[in-house]
Amino acid sequence: MSVKKILVSQPKPTSEKSPYYELERKYGVEIVFRPFIKVEGLTSKEFRQSKINIPDYSAIILTARTAIDHFFRLCKELRYNVPDTLKYFCVSETVAHYLQKYVIYRKRKIFYSETGLMEDLIPIIAKHHKETYLMPVSDVHNDKALVLDNNKVKYVKAIMYRTVSNNFTPGEVFDYDMSVFFTPAGIKSYTTNFPDYADRNVVIAAMGQTTLEAAAAAGLTVDVTITPENPSMASAIGHYLKNERAEEEKAAARAARDASKREKESAKAPAKPAAKKAAKPAPAKAVKTDAEKQAAAKRSEAAKKAAATRKAKAEAAAKAKTAAKKK
Repeated sequence: MSVKKILVSQPKPTSEKSPYYELERKYGVEIVFRPFIKVEGLTSKEFRQSKINIPDYSAIILTARTAIDHFFRLCKELRYNVPDTLKYFCVSETVAHYLQKYVIYRKRKIFYSETGLMEDLIPIIAKHHKETYLMPVSDVHNDKALVLDNNKVKYVKAIMYRTVSNNFTPGEVFDYDMSVFFTPAGIKSYTTNFPDYADRNVVIAAMGQTTLEAAAAAGLTVDVTITPENPSMASAIGHYLKNERAEEEKAAARAARDASKREKESAKAPAKPAAKKAAKPAPAKAVKTDAEKQAAAKRSEAAKKAAATRKAKAEAAAKAKTAAKKK
């Protein structure tokens, strides 16, 4: 698979039952948890500047465990004793159970959405319309606040903490195939830490309208996001990995079929005639040197003189013989 290593810009889950661990086991990927942002709480002095008086509210809307931590931290710093009558409306059961860290869990004062969606918390809030609602938030407001606005819920946002970039250290390796974002601040941190982000071949996963808008503004193409069929980021990533595996299996099957077809065509093709043996080259004629030519000329001249000498002797002998007969 092309996606082998995934960076999730959130703290590591505390439970081994996290769906991200199931993705690792099912698809053989490595998931690394490293927040792109970190949270800093406002001081009591900074919070007083908002002129929000916490005792004026009878109910708190909580969207994350971080909001719970900073709400009770500020109450302690402001020396405000949280009354037992205060009601809590939580976006999920997980957030609701986290309240046990600070208060006794009571069903009549702690409410939560069964689905983990803010939309499904709205009917519960509507049943308690007489309450005055306060919602602890970060300096970067998220989509959950937009849901309240769209449903005309009367509440006050109280900025109790801020998100800042959690910069990468110099030389820190970024070898991830997919990056997962949950906030606009995470997108900003990514583009700040890696100015060449547009040239990186990284699959981008993001959730939340404001996060998607921040990604679009940065020129990032979001390949993975939540849908009604996959309402959580873990399930959306699983859907993407499943489709990717299916495409790779199809490609491998096509490659195998093409290879088999080539083998069959090669077997049917007629055998090529054997190449004729090349004729042996004729032996090269010896090339005489100048010295050899001169020696041969001398031998030829000597042979001619010897032949002339023999001829002269023969003629002389013949004349002598003729003269002797005449006498």
